[in-house]
Amino acid sequence: MRVLVADDGLTIRKLLETYLVRWGYDVVMATNGQEAWEILQRADSPRLAILDWLMPGYDGVELCRKVRELAHGNLLYIIIFTSLENKEDLVTALDAGADDFIIKTFHAEEFRARIRVGERIVRLKSELDSRVHQLEDALSHVKQLQGILPICMHCHQIRDDKETWQRLDVYLSEHTDAMLSHGLCPECYETYYSEYSNGEPSKKS
Repeated sequence: MRVLVADDGLTIRKLLETYLVRWGYDVVMATNGQEAWEILQRADSPRLAILDWLMPGYDGVELCRKVRELAHGNLLYIIIFTSLENKEDLVTALDAGADDFIIKTFHAEEFRARIRVGERIVRLKSELDSRVHQLEDALSHVKQLQGILPICMHCHQIRDDKETWQRLDVYLSEHTDAMLSHGLCPECYETYYSEYSNGEPSKKS
């Protein structure tokens, strides 16, 4: 999985990159908020992002707000990486759209565990998004008849919403995905084709 690391500090960028590469992640680096924003706007951007709160260009919290407005913004898992430790700062980051909040004085194993949580959630979000698109695609092919349909009591034609009368089979073919075939019910067969009941035309006097 690709992970974006955005931090203006060279030392911390290298440290995070070392850990992430060791754990099998493909790391994309950004040295400031503007670079990170340009990367995150792409449709193929990394789905997991570690953003420094305080950096030139856009800070991490500003980036969170901007990212969540993107079409694919909700598919990203965003971790704010900061030296700030107040609960008020945590609340601010979460309110801005961050998924997690890591203090820079972190332990490697805790950091790894949080990254793994982010990876699992990203995969779940991607799977859910795929299922939603499949469902929307399926629903786009579904036609459904609803409400009351005016139908002539004699010829059984149906009046559509344009006040046009149509044969029942024509109306159904236009408003449903049903495939219609023609046949004869027993009553109509006896009424219109009774002379063929014995396999040959009957003689009429």
